[in-house]
Amino acid sequence: MAPMVPLPALALVALVAPGLGVAPGCDYPAHLWCSSPELAAACQVESRCPNLPHPAAAPVELSLYYESLCPACREFLVLELFPTWMLLPSEMLNITLVPYGNAQERNVSGKWSFQCQHGPEECLGNMIEACLMHEAKNFSTYFPVIFCMESGSSVTKNLEAVCTPLHASPWGCPCAPRAHHMDISVPLTSLCVPSPWQCLQVYAPELDRDRIASCVQGDTGVALMHHNAQLTNTLDPPHQYVPWIVINGKHTDELQAQAEASLLGLVCHLYQ
Repeated sequence: MAPMVPLPALALVALVAPGLGVAPGCDYPAHLWCSSPELAAACQVESRCPNLPHPAAAPVELSLYYESLCPACREFLVLELFPTWMLLPSEMLNITLVPYGNAQERNVSGKWSFQCQHGPEECLGNMIEACLMHEAKNFSTYFPVIFCMESGSSVTKNLEAVCTPLHASPWGCPCAPRAHHMDISVPLTSLCVPSPWQCLQVYAPELDRDRIASCVQGDTGVALMHHNAQLTNTLDPPHQYVPWIVINGKHTDELQAQAEASLLGLVCHLYQ
């Protein structure tokens, strides 16, 4: 007894009989035409195969250029970026964090030093977060720790104090570059790295805090900050304030406003 051909395949044969759209070079049996995107394309029957799997859409790429102590940066990271990341499937959104912002760097006797808009504590916060990313590698590991740091009353001290919820308070305007940055004469390596790093213990206890501290206090942290400086200084168009949000390689006033108003809505709109 000859094998039975499924009814859907028979219906497809009726619809795409010779002269009605099947590619001349299609040598595959009719019941296989809709079995894969490749065969459907070879036989030119994609439009008649409703159950074909469609290729996944590319994730939305978001880069956040920010400063660890900038009030508006913290507001966006805590109230928009982190909740959106938590709500969406991982394949919808890729996030890159670049802590540097309106800082300035200079080469002094072959070594890089940094001046930060909100003082030496901000330079320390930027470097801690950069070193945390460097050591953790995995975004889902380090982002909750950064969220914890940024959501409390003091970014750097949140590594040693229990994280407190974000209190309702005015965050202020975006942090525009100042004409004169604070001159920081204290080298970053002389600033104490907090311990016992409660945010790290709560959200990523598997990370080695001593390695992160060594990064902050050593040449690796300086190299990471120099890299962030290069990324920030080569933005096109140049950043004018922070947070500076780049979506799929573009920054416009409209995208910035949409991201700050409803990042979740923007990502869902762009993901297609």
